[in-house]
Amino acid sequence: MRVLRTSSVRVLDERDRDSVQALLDADPVGNVFVGSRLRSGIDSGRLGAELWGYIERGRITALCYSGANLVPVNAGPGAIRQFSEHARWQGRRCSSIVGPVEVVADLWERLSPAWGPARAIRACQPVMEISQPSRIEADPHVRRVTPGELGILLPACVAMFTEEVGVPPDSGDGGSLYRARIEELVRTGRAFARIEDGRVVFKAEIGAVTKHACQVQGVWVHPELRGKGYSVTGMAAVVRYALAEIAPRVTLYVNDFNTAARASYRRVGFREVGAVRSVLF
Repeated sequence: MRVLRTSSVRVLDERDRDSVQALLDADPVGNVFVGSRLRSGIDSGRLGAELWGYIERGRITALCYSGANLVPVNAGPGAIRQFSEHARWQGRRCSSIVGPVEVVADLWERLSPAWGPARAIRACQPVMEISQPSRIEADPHVRRVTPGELGILLPACVAMFTEEVGVPPDSGDGGSLYRARIEELVRTGRAFARIEDGRVVFKAEIGAVTKHACQVQGVWVHPELRGKGYSVTGMAAVVRYALAEIAPRVTLYVNDFNTAARASYRRVGFREVGAVRSVLF
């Protein structure tokens, strides 16, 4: 087992499974992303990332997922200090830092001299949750996307990503990794859309999934059709599918300045249960 340079942080493996799961289960909605990534195992080789553990008095009390995203879990000031030291020593490998607002603020303050500047900082992104079917009538035309419709869905996904993040997802490798991810979501039945005449009207995917919760991502309505209620009835349909077939709680996070989206989600029945901050590179 490889030990990091600081005695209070180490890379975790399958022997730590029970301790890791206990930390994740303490906040199944807030930790849905990390929990989903760890379903295939904790060992770095299988995970394609590292999971760092902060050790206090022989116990793992905090985690930090270090992959394409850097995501702290249950991290207090001591853990953030140690995680930032290792992250700075290792060098930036992630495309974003995501986590609770105050935790990420502390982490970024420590990392920014070495990693800065950030391309963008989303200072407050409300986390929303629903655990009952919406009272809004679901759009009957929203359904799972079939593998044969990948070519129709993908341009809408690219448009959503570019609009949301500020850069296209194919700017690095020509889009092969992003296409593979969308293809996986379609293949596993976690991509939903209303498609009319070969055009996506509404779409959303369910990215992270655990036995406790799932996280909706990529919500998008064609620009020519916005303001007509497609997002409300479409999300009601996605929630219906998710609660019936995927997980007992459905969550998402949204930019605080996106007042239209927040209002739509509230109409569906989502309630705000927390907030995250994202630092984008």
